[in-house]
Amino acid sequence: MFKGSNVALITPFKNNGLDEEAYIKLIHFHIDNGTNGLVPAGTTGESPTLSHEEHQRVIDLCIKESNGKIPVIAGTGSNSTEEAISLTAHAEKAGANGALVVTPYYNKPTQEGLYQHYKAINDKCGIPIIIYNIPGRSVIDMSVETMARLYELKNIVGVKDATGDLDRVNQTIDKMGKDFIQLTGNDDNAFEFNKRGGVGAISVTANIAPKICSDFQKFSLSDTDNEMKEAERLDKILQPVHHSMFVESNPSPVKYAAKLLGLCDDKVRLPLVKVTETTKDIVKKALKSAKII
Repeated sequence: MFKGSNVALITPFKNNGLDEEAYIKLIHFHIDNGTNGLVPAGTTGESPTLSHEEHQRVIDLCIKESNGKIPVIAGTGSNSTEEAISLTAHAEKAGANGALVVTPYYNKPTQEGLYQHYKAINDKCGIPIIIYNIPGRSVIDMSVETMARLYELKNIVGVKDATGDLDRVNQTIDKMGKDFIQLTGNDDNAFEFNKRGGVGAISVTANIAPKICSDFQKFSLSDTDNEMKEAERLDKILQPVHHSMFVESNPSPVKYAAKLLGLCDDKVRLPLVKVTETTKDIVKKALKSAKII
């Protein structure tokens, strides 16, 4: 169910609140352009600055508007285990197909603490859980061994790997087999990630290039030489765009790109700020090179 191009949805803001009209438009933009899955309320959706009510609202709207056409993997992680349980239980009740649960940031738990955190969520919920391993933001790095322990639980099904370490793909397959879902959280390594046994991405770039990202994923998961060559061609087109999305802290650049495409405003919430003029030029140049604008 969870493979291909899954978009880490941005959350549009207007008048200090959610811009629901723009958000709904975004959801249908992705459905119409071949995106394989929707991931609301993640890092790119500025979940740290959403109120609990807003967090639940963006998940509810995403499920309602997608209407079963493509899977919804709701971002429900927190550095508070009880809060993560509450958010995951809400997503399950709302009808999400899965939950993306980030490793607890700031607390710096041990590997045993990580195991117990996810086990507690697993034991209180009944939907598939994808571990989000992103040491660059959460400081801690979940080991493959800890993941293997968690995979023995009923609801743990895979990982969004944002370590940037491609050897992890091989190590994870060796430990858990190919049924454990591996999605990259790094757009720029998606081609090699899939070649090593990954099955897709949770993508920032897909926000503004859904069709190219979807086509790339489809071809990169093929076993024919011609389609792999097409995947390589698309990857080369996308690389400058991937780079431009992270010149400043995500999601400020991708929100600016979305504004250029008329999808939503580029407003972000503090402590994030809008991108500089220099970054705007880099984003524009990248989008033009990929013929997105």
